[in-house]
Amino acid sequence: MKAKKKLKKESYLPEFIYGSMDGLVTTFAIVTGSIGAALPAGIILIIGFANVLADAFSMGSSSYLSAVSEESMHEHAHVKRPIRKSIITFVSFALVGLIPLMPFVGAYWKPSLAPYAIQVSIIATMIAFAGVGYISGSKLGKNPIRTAIRNVLIGGTAAAIAFGVGHVLANVFGV
Repeated sequence: MKAKKKLKKESYLPEFIYGSMDGLVTTFAIVTGSIGAALPAGIILIIGFANVLADAFSMGSSSYLSAVSEESMHEHAHVKRPIRKSIITFVSFALVGLIPLMPFVGAYWKPSLAPYAIQVSIIATMIAFAGVGYISGSKLGKNPIRTAIRNVLIGGTAAAIAFGVGHVLANVFGV
């Protein structure tokens, strides 16, 4: 009985990992692309929050549709499970995806923090990537340090690509 309860808790781990990583990667890419383009913090916040909320809804909806499709292939469809999967995906994307933006929110409310917003965003996001990797590695019986490093490398690579694109396109378009 105890093993069955543990399995049920872990059955939503894929949605948590998928939502969290996608929330971090896409939001951090927007932040670093905007930094590369030398956009002001206000623009970073507008684009970042629009992304987090719209993309979290998209991810949650897609998770729901995918789960409904999967469940309908089985004899006993459980609508509550697809709903729970979509909620976990939405919430993990939205909450974890806010991490790269929080230093800019802090800088908005307390302008003396503005010079540190970029560095704090990068550090906080890298810690979040590592944390999600560590959790997934631990829960899946894999080396949590290795999965943490893997996530940092994936997120860092996406951020570097976005920064480079932002920088190049800002120069091309004279922004």
